[in-house]
Amino acid sequence: MEYRTLGRTGVKISSLVLGTANFADPTPEAESAEIVERAVDAGINVIDTGSTYAGGECERIIGRALHQKRLRQKVLIATKVFYPTGPGPNDSGGSRYYLHKECDDALRRLNTDVIDIYQLHRPDPHTEPEETLDALNDLVRAGKVRYIACSTHPAWKVMEALSISERRGFARFCLEQPPYNLLDRRIENELVPLCKRHGLGIIAWCPMAQGVLTGRYTSATDFPTDSRAGLRGGIYAERISSRGIEVGGAFTRLADDAGLPAVQLAVLWVKDQTGITAPIIGPRTINHLNDLLPVGDMALPEEIRNACDELVPPGSVVADFHNSADWMKMRIL
Repeated sequence: MEYRTLGRTGVKISSLVLGTANFADPTPEAESAEIVERAVDAGINVIDTGSTYAGGECERIIGRALHQKRLRQKVLIATKVFYPTGPGPNDSGGSRYYLHKECDDALRRLNTDVIDIYQLHRPDPHTEPEETLDALNDLVRAGKVRYIACSTHPAWKVMEALSISERRGFARFCLEQPPYNLLDRRIENELVPLCKRHGLGIIAWCPMAQGVLTGRYTSATDFPTDSRAGLRGGIYAERISSRGIEVGGAFTRLADDAGLPAVQLAVLWVKDQTGITAPIIGPRTINHLNDLLPVGDMALPEEIRNACDELVPPGSVVADFHNSADWMKMRIL
């Protein structure tokens, strides 16, 4: 497994990050724990989760697995805060009240005394960024959080946060976690250059484009019943476009010609793009994980990189994976 420096932190992280959004929904706890152990044994040292995944049960599963298998000291836990965890008017967002309360709750769910990377899951338009950053800084100073970060933020919000942190002497974001895959390359226009210039890591989610790049979908309206778009609909269904499916078919043929499974090539393409620290892999089964682990030691051939650029030019988009971000106005119809 290759290791890369995370932004300006000096911390080395694996070139693949274990995503856990499938834990408890639908992956049962026993297999989830097996996935954690196998990933760590293979050299993955970052586990990414979120406060609202499976209603908090995902974090609990991770906490129990790391404790029972004595793996906590081998990994960095990266979790997220923002989305509602209760019915009250203050049970979401980026306020000082919610961040302090939810951090304590996450520590209990994860069965740990410190969160290694605490990520603001989305920008909060209703809270001044100074309050959010001051509260996150408090959590760092209190020893509850080691590093702070953000997920699916526009470049200007990331830059605003960096400026406030520099001016006020707060802890600064160490990474941004955006959606990124061959079908949606929009982060290359502003976010990637910003992160490279100011020393932020990028950990990318949805590198396989929800299976579109692996030939999972053949129709933009009729989905496999066991697919994420078929099971959950909503934003997951909105990400499936006719043009994306067309590119996905060409991509699978490119992978076949290269002698690689499309799942591996999709993740490899993200892993070896400029400015990317690591893609997140979110296996539903232990077999899915085993299929993806070899990518940690692969390198993307230049001729395949060029062929992918012909399918979807740099900075462009054929399927909307920013559709969970209210700030992104450009939509793919």
